[in-house]
Amino acid sequence: MNVEDSAAQIVKEFSLFDDWMDKYNYLIEMGKSLPLIDEKYKTDQYLISGCQSRVWVSAELVDGKVVFKADSDAVITKGIVNLLIRVFSNQPPEDIIDADLSFIDEIGLKEHLSPTRSNGLVSMIKQMKLYAVVFKTKLKDQGA
Repeated sequence: MNVEDSAAQIVKEFSLFDDWMDKYNYLIEMGKSLPLIDEKYKTDQYLISGCQSRVWVSAELVDGKVVFKADSDAVITKGIVNLLIRVFSNQPPEDIIDADLSFIDEIGLKEHLSPTRSNGLVSMIKQMKLYAVVFKTKLKDQGA
């Protein structure tokens, strides 16, 4: 599934809920389903600055695609980072860099987050795109 298809799937899932409390509950469930990250990634090196909660994001390049893993000490934030992982993980770096993230506005996420959580969302996106830029450069240097 590419970035656009993953984003469209998320929009479809969130459209099933009319009430924002139900959407928050869905985000919490998504947070609970986020696979556990290895403890070695819960260090300052992987910590996203600008987030109200503590969020760790790691990335590796596997067969030309970026694979993200993440964790947070707040369950809603775990849900938010899980949304981003669903869209960005297992995608080529170029697709992550160029990704249209309008799905975030389509589901109403930004407008229903506190300003500090909204800043955290932006910080997570920036960091994930930065990983993609680094991996794109690495692939280019390898002649891929």
